[in-house]
Amino acid sequence: MQEDAAPQEYPQQPESIYAGPRGTAVKILNRVERSDAYLDKLLDAELSSDAMNELDKGLMNEIVTGVIRWKMKLDWVLTGFFHGNFTKAETNIKNALRVALYQIQFLDRVPHSAAVNEAVEFIKRLRGQKVGDLVNAVLRNILRNIDNIRYPDQEEDKIRHLAVIESHPVWMAKRWVERYGYDEAKLMMEANNSIPDLALRINRLKVDLNYFFSLLDKNQIQYTRSQYFDFFVRVQHMAGIGKSELFKQGYFSVQDESAGIPVLLLDPKPGERVIDLCSAPGGKTTFIGELMKNSGEIIAVDRYETRLNLVKNACQRLGITNVHLVAEDGAILETPPADKVLVDAPCSGLGVLSKKPDAKWKRDVDDIQKLVHLQSSLLENAAKLVKPGGVLVYSTCTIEPEENLDLIKEFLVRHLEFSIEPANIFVHQNLLGSQGQVETFQHKHGMDGSFSVRLKKK
Repeated sequence: MQEDAAPQEYPQQPESIYAGPRGTAVKILNRVERSDAYLDKLLDAELSSDAMNELDKGLMNEIVTGVIRWKMKLDWVLTGFFHGNFTKAETNIKNALRVALYQIQFLDRVPHSAAVNEAVEFIKRLRGQKVGDLVNAVLRNILRNIDNIRYPDQEEDKIRHLAVIESHPVWMAKRWVERYGYDEAKLMMEANNSIPDLALRINRLKVDLNYFFSLLDKNQIQYTRSQYFDFFVRVQHMAGIGKSELFKQGYFSVQDESAGIPVLLLDPKPGERVIDLCSAPGGKTTFIGELMKNSGEIIAVDRYETRLNLVKNACQRLGITNVHLVAEDGAILETPPADKVLVDAPCSGLGVLSKKPDAKWKRDVDDIQKLVHLQSSLLENAAKLVKPGGVLVYSTCTIEPEENLDLIKEFLVRHLEFSIEPANIFVHQNLLGSQGQVETFQHKHGMDGSFSVRLKKK
């Protein structure tokens, strides 16, 4: 079961081997592990195909996201029962075992025997009876000892214990425990491991709030109103949301409340000139357009034409007509100054791990410093693009201070013409940090982790 030479990976397997929800799950997990492919893109491709029914798609989606969410914990168990070095096993074997163990440990509705048999049959088709028997032996051994599995001892190494139990990288667990304390860090990780609701922003250009709620009722879609913003709702499950008539009509966008906050801080008014310096995929751009009621001008900037197409499509669907698309690097863009500028900066994404669990394993601590350099260069250019008396809003979907308040403090030392304008007149008091910035946390506020700050130019 060891991985020897490259051909052992068997990359050109016939598609039929990866059929069904579990086979498809292994196929996606292989892609995530072997490449830089993003989980959400791979899932979207499978969920929009007709190869499986809706029930199987749901199971596949749950298995894939579950395995990635709980990878550290699953691998700890498998390492203890595997014959040989689990980390060096073939990718197919590792992921077939993870898929089976995830179902055993986390899915009550799947019989243990079904999870084991599917994994064994899959490996037998791939590698033959002998390897199938070894996989069977590992999983049966785990089942016999399921109530006696030992995890890292909390007394001996509380960081490793927390990292394994809550399935986060050790560097992240250490960082958060040092900053927030053990109990708070644990709550944050538990929130990251929860299955997130879907938040919808109602497009008030096209539909009245009460009428939209009546449409949700009519379609038997259960929802809860946001406790912070009246034009956001949360739905637990809305299968095939992109194909729904309500979506096609442009009545709503899929957007977390936290992602709407920077636009509320920007407070765009009809008739203004606004620059969105990191526009794609367009969630904030379209929200700006809604608040401006299609009057004035929005300059939507992104480096890549292909990503700007996402902004264009979103504007067309939602009926936003005052957006001018510009394919340019936001850090060097030259254009006449605007009343308001938004920098929704590329970041480590550590505030959205419940929605993008693969980011846990793709990031390391060095990435944060590299991103700070990029964020600073965007902010520096943005400062030039704001008219005197204008507003600059900086935001991220991370909770790391280096990318957030630390970066803003350094910017303000260099730019005495800017000052923080407290966010309390734009958002709820509960969302405010000590310096007038907005900081959200999933375990506290029920929305993604994020940062945003409103800077006024003298």
